[in-house]
Amino acid sequence: MKPMKKKDFEDALEPLQLELNDLAHWLAHTGRRMMVLLEGRDTAGKGGVIATLAERLNPRQVRIVALPKPTDRERTQWYFQRYVAHLPSAGELVMFDRSWYNRAGVEKVMGFCTADEYRLFLKQAPAFEKMLVDDGILLFKYWLAVDQVYQEERFAERAEDPLKRWKLSPIDLKSRELYAEYGRARDAMFEATHTRHAPWFVVNFDDQRRGRLNLIRHLLDQVPDRKVPIEPLELPPLAGKPAKERFGGPVEPIRERY
Repeated sequence: MKPMKKKDFEDALEPLQLELNDLAHWLAHTGRRMMVLLEGRDTAGKGGVIATLAERLNPRQVRIVALPKPTDRERTQWYFQRYVAHLPSAGELVMFDRSWYNRAGVEKVMGFCTADEYRLFLKQAPAFEKMLVDDGILLFKYWLAVDQVYQEERFAERAEDPLKRWKLSPIDLKSRELYAEYGRARDAMFEATHTRHAPWFVVNFDDQRRGRLNLIRHLLDQVPDRKVPIEPLELPPLAGKPAKERFGGPVEPIRERY
């Protein structure tokens, strides 16, 4: 299948973003809380789909969580503890660019956790998510799937593009050698944590534009009755002529170059 053209992607995205706005209004109106976990291999496209989801939404209502590696203090805490602080409040949508499933993926494969810590995580994660869902949080878990040939193309692009070089870490480079190991860890994770109350959804991200559209469409379909009436807004006329921006005192605008 040929990659989707940018124009076709933008044409298909616009109505979806209108529906995302409906979803945001519905969350604010009802006070419901929503969490979306984005997981997948390096270069799958987690950051891109999160940016697309959030692009036309109120940044005060939508939060993106991308936590760094735990501090020494956090390593002594209950594993899920540092994630609890980022759970959504009423009316919020929170998207995790990687989540507590780090333990089932990179930590397991790279040896950053013990075998006992890994087994305990697989046991506790479904119970933790059951508590979230029972408390009324709308929880959705997506795995972004990408074949190795496309992953390699994206690694090469990041290596060559100075604006994308920051996306390559030593762990990312090591993951190139462990494609099969990550696949086995993913399968074990699905086996232990794919539950009725918090199922996994797999999205093909070999073509990132198609993947974004399919993921957004699926997410919207999970909340079908989300239309909230919005009162029309009419701006009253200005009193007098429009004013110009003027500056006084020591402050001056910068010299315009473009």
